Amino acid sequence: MTSIDFDETTPGDPSNPHIDDVPPKRIHDFGDLLHAGASVLLAVVAMLSAIYLNGFVSGIESDAHHVAGQTLNWMVDLPTSMLQQLAIVAIVVMAIAQLLISREWLQAVLALLALFGGMAFAWGISMAVSSIGNATMISALGSASSTYGVGLLPDFYAGAAALLTVAGPRRTRATVKWGWNILYTVAALLILLSVNSVAGVLVSFAAGRLIGMLLRFGIGTKNQGTWGADLVQALNGIGLRVTSLERRVDSDPTSRGSFRTTLDDDLVEGSRVYDVRDDLGRRFIVSVLDTQVHTAGYMRQLWQWIRFTGVSMRRDRSPREATQHHMLMILGLKNAGLSTPHIYGIADTGESSILVLRGNDSMRECNLNTLSDDDAIALMRYLSVANRRGYTHRRITPDTLARLESGTPIIAGWQNGDDSSAAPNVALDQVQLLTLLAVLIGPERAIAAGRTVWGDEQMIALTPFVQKAAVPAGTRALIGWDRHVMDDLRARLRALAPEEDERALEPVKLSRFSPRSFIGTVLLMVAVVVVFTQLKPNEVIAAVRNANPVMAVVCLVFEFLAILGSSIELGAFIEKDRRRPIGIFMSQLAQGFAVVSMPAGVGPAFVNLQFLRKAGYRNTTATAIMTAVMAVYYGGTVIMLVLIGLFTGSTALSSMIPTNTLITVIGVVLMTLAIAMMIPPVRRLVAERLLPLAKAYARQLVDVLSNPRQLTFSAIGMLLLNAATGLEFWAALLAFGHMTNPFETIFLFLLANAIGSAVPTPGGLGGVEAALVFSFGAAGVPAGVALSATLLYRALFYWLRIPLGALAMRWLDRRNMV
Repeated sequence: MTSIDFDETTPGDPSNPHIDDVPPKRIHDFGDLLHAGASVLLAVVAMLSAIYLNGFVSGIESDAHHVAGQTLNWMVDLPTSMLQQLAIVAIVVMAIAQLLISREWLQAVLALLALFGGMAFAWGISMAVSSIGNATMISALGSASSTYGVGLLPDFYAGAAALLTVAGPRRTRATVKWGWNILYTVAALLILLSVNSVAGVLVSFAAGRLIGMLLRFGIGTKNQGTWGADLVQALNGIGLRVTSLERRVDSDPTSRGSFRTTLDDDLVEGSRVYDVRDDLGRRFIVSVLDTQVHTAGYMRQLWQWIRFTGVSMRRDRSPREATQHHMLMILGLKNAGLSTPHIYGIADTGESSILVLRGNDSMRECNLNTLSDDDAIALMRYLSVANRRGYTHRRITPDTLARLESGTPIIAGWQNGDDSSAAPNVALDQVQLLTLLAVLIGPERAIAAGRTVWGDEQMIALTPFVQKAAVPAGTRALIGWDRHVMDDLRARLRALAPEEDERALEPVKLSRFSPRSFIGTVLLMVAVVVVFTQLKPNEVIAAVRNANPVMAVVCLVFEFLAILGSSIELGAFIEKDRRRPIGIFMSQLAQGFAVVSMPAGVGPAFVNLQFLRKAGYRNTTATAIMTAVMAVYYGGTVIMLVLIGLFTGSTALSSMIPTNTLITVIGVVLMTLAIAMMIPPVRRLVAERLLPLAKAYARQLVDVLSNPRQLTFSAIGMLLLNAATGLEFWAALLAFGHMTNPFETIFLFLLANAIGSAVPTPGGLGGVEAALVFSFGAAGVPAGVALSATLLYRALFYWLRIPLGALAMRWLDRRNMV
């Protein structure tokens, strides 16, 4: 700990204290960028509303004009240009005058530059919108006096908003506050008088705020916190008669970013640190947190709150809240018997919050390269004591590991923690410390220390929380970190659990923005787009309406048999004690919802894999079973095509693949593989990483396929699935009065469906329809009948299964089966 030496015999004069403080510097406030982003969002929303909600917005404006018409009737004859000129002159004169009186010369110049920049930006937006030529947007943004060209947007609002933004903030300058009030009032009046539109005013406001915020962030703003003599006065208010106050310049948050920390004030992010001496000769550490610097920390807390689900995250909106909570955390930990910094008190003044700690305590950084097993156990015990009292840290990183002067390791930096914590937060703390120690001393030693302190039962309970999302960025930045650390930890924790408890070790959902949830959201959006852009209800309804109702019901029966066959095909490979027939059937029905957002074949495989994992199978075994199902299906389909083709004499199979295409593709793949294996790094990667995984996977697959009974029942299910889907199309042809050979229909249907499903669209949409119509048309079925039968089949097998699949997916999700 860095400290200032004082003469113990001459405490100093509190009436004339020695002050060594660094004058305030301009800082880049992260909140300015946040507000700039909000301005862009406001402009985008206003423009989109102008296009897609034009009638709604126009209706609101019309109602407002009608209601205010009588009240503001006397203002109709008032020249609006004069009103705008009076307002802008008043705003500029007031704001610039206060800056000049305060001798803020640079800020006054920049505020005027922002005025012109905001107006120029509004002109640029006006020209861009006019050049696009969207009549709806131009009409919504324009006004009665200007509907095209550079004057489309009212530049008055953009210029005034940019000037006031740079001249601000409004909380410290009264003229800026009144300037905003004048601007809002004028805007409301001109909208009610139909001089400006709501969308035009909002976009102009947003343009000015964007220019002002970017300019303000670029040049920086003067720190509004408490400094020097004012800080001494604030400390006097809590009983400290300060004789000396010296700033630690190396702790300046503006020098290396807002998150620079020091152990001397328990890792307060972005604080200013002072060494203080009072008239009794006592030494103190004073930590000052300013509002402008705290904005970045608050946004970081807010992001964690948005990102994580199922666990509570703290959010301190102001420095006062953050400092008071930090003090309460330290006092609570000290009351629990843990070694913590000694708190003297806190003070709040203006834009700063002040934390005072006694200077006779010291913590030093922990050498991460010399951690021993005893140190790991001590750190875990420290955390265990805090957790038992309900205190959780929330962000255990390498910086938080510290030592006392005696050498005892402790955990510092509790300002982001919380009390009365729930079990998930406790588990996250333990996972963060366990992972950090695994990176520093190795997974085996970290697990051994955890078993010593927490016990096997608690260690096993941590398994669902061992995820990358739970590990802070500081730990992931260590040299020893790689993506296999979490896998190693998870495997070692699973090894502690009995085999029957494995189902309870599935990962819990921590992050709202995990790859899985992102992919699910994208797939849902794709599904919605597909349904609303590709569904042609008139054609489908006409096909269903003209079909023979009896044969349409027969189609539904065959569809039910197809789902049953798919269930048998999967269920044959599931162990008897894990086999739930209704759940298996519902999982196959749920595939109807999955295929609408995934290519044909991918959706069923995805649902099967998730179902098997929830049934208690590990990833490798579940993947092997899923692959075995696919192997039985595709292998059996090829055999069926060959056998039916031989017995029926059909030559369609040989004519579907162009000459030499297959061998060309195989040759290119093999050549690429050979060239890749000639490169030593690739060869080592395959030998060390990929080959062991492939061998383990192959063993699992062979084990699955080597059971004759399971293989036989799965093949029966495959036969039922293929025959039922083929006969469903046969019944669809009969529904329109066209009789065909059932075996030839099954052969041609399976072939055309396989080719159409190769199209990389959700469920083979478009490709399957085209392949069926073309194939059966070429086989002699009238084109109208082939098209109608195809639409009927797809209506029942594809579109009808979407809502049924969604209901089945919801049923499975409620029972934790997918």
